[in-house]
Amino acid sequence: MRKYAGICFVLAFCLHAGMAFAEIAETVKDVRVTGNERIESDAILRVVQTRQGAPYDPALLSEDLKAIYAMGYFDDIRVSLEREPDGNIVIYDVKEKPTIREINISGNSALDDEKITENIDITSGSILNIFKIQKNIRIIESLYKEKNYHHVAVTYKIDPLEHNQADLEFIIEEGEKVRIKEIRFDGNTAFESEKLKKMMETSEKGFFSWLTGSGELNMEKLNQDIVKINSSYQNSGYADARVGEPEVTYSDEWIYIVIKIDEGDKYQMGNVGIAGDLVVSAEEMLSKLTCNKEPTFNRDAIRQDVLSLTDINADKGFARAEVVPEIDKDVDNLIINIMFHIKKNQPVYFEKINIQGNTKTRDKVIRRELEVFERELYSSTGMKESMKNLNRLDFFEDVNIRTLDGSAEDQTVLQLEIKEKPTGTFSFGGGYSGVDKLYVMAAVAERNFLGKGQDLQFKVQTGSVSRQYSLSFTEPWLFDIPLSAGVDLYQWNREYDDYDREATGGGVRFGYPIFKLTRGYISYNYDDSYIDDIDEDASEYIEQGSYTESSVSVSTVYDSRNRMFNPTEGASHKATVQYAGIGGNVGFTKITAETGWYYPLFWSTVGFLHAESGYVWENKYLPDYDRFYLGGINSLRGFDWREVSPVDENGYEYGGDRYIQFNVEYLFPIIKDAGFMGLLFYDTGNAFDGGPLDLTELRETAGGGIRWYSPMGPLRLEHGTILDRKPGEDSGRWEFSIGGFF
Repeated sequence: MRKYAGICFVLAFCLHAGMAFAEIAETVKDVRVTGNERIESDAILRVVQTRQGAPYDPALLSEDLKAIYAMGYFDDIRVSLEREPDGNIVIYDVKEKPTIREINISGNSALDDEKITENIDITSGSILNIFKIQKNIRIIESLYKEKNYHHVAVTYKIDPLEHNQADLEFIIEEGEKVRIKEIRFDGNTAFESEKLKKMMETSEKGFFSWLTGSGELNMEKLNQDIVKINSSYQNSGYADARVGEPEVTYSDEWIYIVIKIDEGDKYQMGNVGIAGDLVVSAEEMLSKLTCNKEPTFNRDAIRQDVLSLTDINADKGFARAEVVPEIDKDVDNLIINIMFHIKKNQPVYFEKINIQGNTKTRDKVIRRELEVFERELYSSTGMKESMKNLNRLDFFEDVNIRTLDGSAEDQTVLQLEIKEKPTGTFSFGGGYSGVDKLYVMAAVAERNFLGKGQDLQFKVQTGSVSRQYSLSFTEPWLFDIPLSAGVDLYQWNREYDDYDREATGGGVRFGYPIFKLTRGYISYNYDDSYIDDIDEDASEYIEQGSYTESSVSVSTVYDSRNRMFNPTEGASHKATVQYAGIGGNVGFTKITAETGWYYPLFWSTVGFLHAESGYVWENKYLPDYDRFYLGGINSLRGFDWREVSPVDENGYEYGGDRYIQFNVEYLFPIIKDAGFMGLLFYDTGNAFDGGPLDLTELRETAGGGIRWYSPMGPLRLEHGTILDRKPGEDSGRWEFSIGGFF
């Protein structure tokens, strides 16, 4: 029996081993894909592990199914096996997901189709994926909630089409717009609720909410409002004040906001001191601070003083100085003492000054405007002044200054990143006057000629009764020193109200800096004019003949404006003395002066005050065209050019020997980012002859207009109305000018 049992065991073992060997010996004869129309078979076969000619392994089929599903293109996948004597054929039968032919949106009115489609990430031709549709539903709902449609509901509908395509429709039920009904504060006693609300950009719904947008909730703005309120407490003595997160509740079509405040005690400002490394005396540093002048604790003043002390050290070369304020609270007496601890660290030098982005402007044109230099001590004031100088050139759209680590601890690299703008202009303008009728002006100018900072201009003005041609060239740095030199040539042919004048002339001029932001100028001018065709009713001061004028002028100019067109701060002053009589038959002495001040006001508005005056007296002969007249876009707007002047005993107008002019402007942004400004103005002034300036006889105009630094260049369109209109005078007039870049 044992013998037979052993034989049976051996036979069973051999049979089992043979069957296992037969299964292992099976191979994959072929791998096929069926059912696919758009997705290529090769793309599917690349993600599976089963390969032709490899041993057949059923365990891999499950992994292959997962890999094909992960492609995201299929709704259903089945695998089958066809056994043949020479191997197995593995077949993956797939059912592709439909593709989206069109995406439609219905039910939307608060948001247009374009706004929605540019935010979702499903497009025509993409695979229809339910999970992706759900994700985009949440995106659409968030867009509506940003607009305060918090009851919005978005569903979808799929319309199957032929060729395995489908149309997808997002169906939107917007619901009512939810607005803020109430903003309530809890815990405030130092500030009334109404005052706190005025600090916030977020507001309750008002009567004109459809126009002003009041009552709309923007969580980002609301969080910024919380920071503003907290800062107001911290800057008003409440050093321990805490403003909690806003509690926002939605109820039907209303939003209710509760803001909890823990004010704490109010602290007075105590002693302020400075300790540590002092690069200047403590008294000088303390005089620069503002927190010691505050009656109560003011956190913003302390932050500003940290920056001021850092700048003082940086101006002495200690760019990495550390300033740490120590705040000592005397809780019993409610006083806070401040001690600024200064560690200057080692001095820092400018190792290099690198300039990037200037493709036209030469490096030396930029470097000569810098107030900092390589191998010299770090200076924060010098860097700020350098920025102002470069912006004042008006060659660049943007100027950024960065400091980078140098090759050693005491070295830094100054990186200037320049973005140039067009400096060549083709300008034109025009207007209408009783003298010129309709006239046009055109000018070609290049303010950065050949990238050398030189200024080249050619101007033509022509109308029905006048022609003017002028050519000028200015080199701002003659001999590589800040000595400017210029040449001017002109030819004029003009019919004035009472006479005609032909003039040819030119001049040379030089300028040099004499103080900070102040330059002195000297120039020589030669003019050869001929006056004829004098009206019978012209003033006796106007005489026919040839007039040769040879004159020298001396000027002083101060300019701290932050930019040339639409400045927002700074001032510009000019005083000139002209003496004519160096040869020729014309001789006079003329003195003129003007001043202009720009003041940044509230809400990005700007105030401008301007005044100018002049006086001229005769040495040999003073022609009419060298006398003073007012009127026009740069004088008394609303009056025609040269319309305001004295009148002789016969009632004929002629130029004055003195004048005075005042201008007041209020400029406000219309489209701030585009540089589109509106303005209101008031002008007053007059020209006089043979007597004192009579301020009771000043003419007055007022009006408004627009200014725009357009892609075509600076544009001005202004209308003035005469406030003290006399019989026979027009009520006012329009004038415009515009320029274009090339």
